[in-house]
Amino acid sequence: MQKLLPRLLSNPPKHSFSYFFSHSFSKTTYDPPFSPISKPPKPKPKPPDLTPNRNPTPIKSSLPFDFRHSYSETDPTLEPIGFREPKRFSPFGPGRLDREWTGTSAPVRDQLDSCLVEEESIRVLGDPLTEEEIEELVEKHRHSDCARQTNLGKNGVTHNMLDDIHNHWKRAEAVRIKCLGVPTLDMDNVCFQLEEKSGGKIIYRHINILILYWGRNYDPQNRPVIPLMLWKPYPPIYPKLVKNIADGLTFEETKEMRNRGLHSPALMKLMRNGVYVNVVARVREAFETEEVIRLDCIHVGKSDCKRIDVKLRDLAPCVPILFKDEQIILWRRKRDQERNSDISDANEKSSGQSLLDRLLVDSVAWKSHCC
Repeated sequence: MQKLLPRLLSNPPKHSFSYFFSHSFSKTTYDPPFSPISKPPKPKPKPPDLTPNRNPTPIKSSLPFDFRHSYSETDPTLEPIGFREPKRFSPFGPGRLDREWTGTSAPVRDQLDSCLVEEESIRVLGDPLTEEEIEELVEKHRHSDCARQTNLGKNGVTHNMLDDIHNHWKRAEAVRIKCLGVPTLDMDNVCFQLEEKSGGKIIYRHINILILYWGRNYDPQNRPVIPLMLWKPYPPIYPKLVKNIADGLTFEETKEMRNRGLHSPALMKLMRNGVYVNVVARVREAFETEEVIRLDCIHVGKSDCKRIDVKLRDLAPCVPILFKDEQIILWRRKRDQERNSDISDANEKSSGQSLLDRLLVDSVAWKSHCC
């Protein structure tokens, strides 16, 4: 024990010196050189106010048409038989629009004069472009690496797409539109809806590529107000597309047509988000020799198959008699039905032309009477 004491005193623990050194000087007197200057603490940012505005100001738009989710893929004349969500749930948000949502559209409150709307669109378009100007714009925007491009998918010409077009027109006088999917079955309708709803002009069309020009007198600072849809509304419920018994056939004849269609070779094989520009022409050509045809849509999807059915029913025209395992069976209809439909279309055109002629005669007579 006596031998251990001098050894401990000669080799004291190191931590004892640090403890003595730290307690021998007070915190106020000890100031080592190059000590960091203490900075005042930064004030904490206030948390954002997450309470929404309960009374937002409704947006007023001067656009002269009813707002819909899709303008090219919906038929305003066809009334739904039911809705999948209440009508009070507007996709524009509660209280954000001065129009009432009806479940399928937001109609215009104040009907504008069609003549004034047409005059304004003509004024914005201005004089037509020359061939040199068109070639310059087409060469600038027709390539796939064009920065001013928007894509058009299976929903067609949507409402929010109009806002995208006007945003592109802030920095360029034309926008390239690439179309894919079901809307390419009827490119004429797509071009018509784009020109009517945006106010521009299609100056180039090649298969599924479009170039939309803004017009000579277009002012990006005075662009129309387009309220955005915050979400995609649920599609309403429409009548059944394929009937149990096709119109003009009995039950046995309908069953026989379906079996013939299922065992016949496929006319075409469609792919998902493909380009269906030539499908209608191929179907019409096949109906000249065949009574029933089959389309293979195994990779398209169930929802897109139904959209294709509806398009071909109106464009071919034909009768869809079966939709099974993503196979579409189309019937040509009877010859007398085709003849009657052609006669009714001709009568409608002639009646419309006669009505226009009568209105023209009445207007001329009214002007002469006033003079």
